[in-house]
Amino acid sequence: MTSTAPTAGRREWIALAVLMLPLLLVSMDVSILYFAIPYISRDLEPSATQQLWMLDMYGFVLAGLLITMGALGDRVGRRRLVLAGAALFGAASVAAAYAHSAEQLIAVRALLGVGGAALMPSTLGLIRHLFRDEKQRGKAVALWTAVMTTGISLGPVVSGLLLAHFWWGSVFLVNLPAMALLLVLGPLLLPEFRTPARGPFDLLSAVLSLATLLPVIRGVKELAAHGYTPLSALSVTAGLALGVVFVRRQQRLDHPMVDLALLRRPAFCGSLLANLLAMFATVGFAVFLTQYLQSVLGQSPLVAALWSLVPMAGVAVLAPAGALLAKRFDRAYVMGAGFAVSACGFLWLSRVGGDSPLWFTLAGSAVYAGGLVAAMTLANELALGAAPPERAGSAAAVLESGQELGGALGMAILGSIGAAVYRSDMAGAPGAVRETLGGATAVAHGALLTSAHHAFVHGLDFAAVGAAVAMACAAVLSVVLLRGAGPAGEPDGSPAGGRQPVSAPVG
Repeated sequence: MTSTAPTAGRREWIALAVLMLPLLLVSMDVSILYFAIPYISRDLEPSATQQLWMLDMYGFVLAGLLITMGALGDRVGRRRLVLAGAALFGAASVAAAYAHSAEQLIAVRALLGVGGAALMPSTLGLIRHLFRDEKQRGKAVALWTAVMTTGISLGPVVSGLLLAHFWWGSVFLVNLPAMALLLVLGPLLLPEFRTPARGPFDLLSAVLSLATLLPVIRGVKELAAHGYTPLSALSVTAGLALGVVFVRRQQRLDHPMVDLALLRRPAFCGSLLANLLAMFATVGFAVFLTQYLQSVLGQSPLVAALWSLVPMAGVAVLAPAGALLAKRFDRAYVMGAGFAVSACGFLWLSRVGGDSPLWFTLAGSAVYAGGLVAAMTLANELALGAAPPERAGSAAAVLESGQELGGALGMAILGSIGAAVYRSDMAGAPGAVRETLGGATAVAHGALLTSAHHAFVHGLDFAAVGAAVAMACAAVLSVVLLRGAGPAGEPDGSPAGGRQPVSAPVG
């Protein structure tokens, strides 16, 4: 079927570029403090617990508010929310750069999370409106996916480069030019888009969505970091229980925050599950790759971060190839093939040994990253097209919340697999050496340290197998649930739109 939708011109593509730079910085802020923490610790003298909150507060608040901000953007206007998020993100960046205490920095990191949550779903939702032509929207979504996934890897690199020349506050001030550019050009380039008034905003649903996601993600991360504890298990259980309450409330409301009917559409639900599994594999395994480069190969943090960008070469090759194949074949099969390629990349990495050359590891990483991003791009495009235009913001928020949850589950499950293998291999070693590779690096030498390296790589191999299994499941799921789904904008062979949204192009 040939698309008759109007094509986007230079103005829309410039608008997309203006949106992508803030998106890159929002995703970078998840990891940009990794190198800065030692410098911050010397100045602010935080406790160990405060250090963890400095690192995690941003991601917790970002994940917890995505659904609320997606629904709010649909209601008050996505451009308005993007601009408000940019203003808050910029102001909070200045406050973070000049924070005088650990408590102040933690609080400001929470504000950064609020600003990031306002920006992320609305940027993807605006793509649904800026690019009505199916082919153009596919390219725009591919760029959005690549920017989002690259930002997390780029954070430590940018942080390392800045800290080599400036004080730790510079890792926050780098956000200002992009936010200022968005505030200046956004009103000129971005169309406003909101749904007709649908009753009062449901504050209780907003609180329930936050109360669902925050405990679940925090509990899963605690399980990944420290293993099973009653408190972490209670946190996950409480979050899931509140999630049931949230879903039941959405079922009873005339105008729910999350359209549960959308979750019953195979095109959206299948894409959501595929994305969750994709982030499960990539985030869960990224921890092993970083430790391998630094602790086993002995690279500095900055050099390790730079090498970790090399697999993006696979993305540059396979993501466009996936888009081209999706024009000729059912995109469910192309997605399945992408996830299958990613599974092969992880199986490749399951053969890494303590003496494997660096190119062998990077090549396997390029294969899994390329196949995974190619499949994720098609999943995002299909999910966005399955949502009615007036619900694109909240649909994007649900999709991104699933990705956050998938990443947390990956860290917990794959991390537990790797840790169990490591502890089994080091069963006879002293306590600190037996628990983690970090503990072994701090106190062990000679043959004992070499044994710890081999044990860690053995755990990495098993984690790679776990990631490969997740990618194989995603491949099967894509073909089973998404086969025959219509092109973006026409899910399941029917028009995506419901009521006509209020759209007011500016300028």
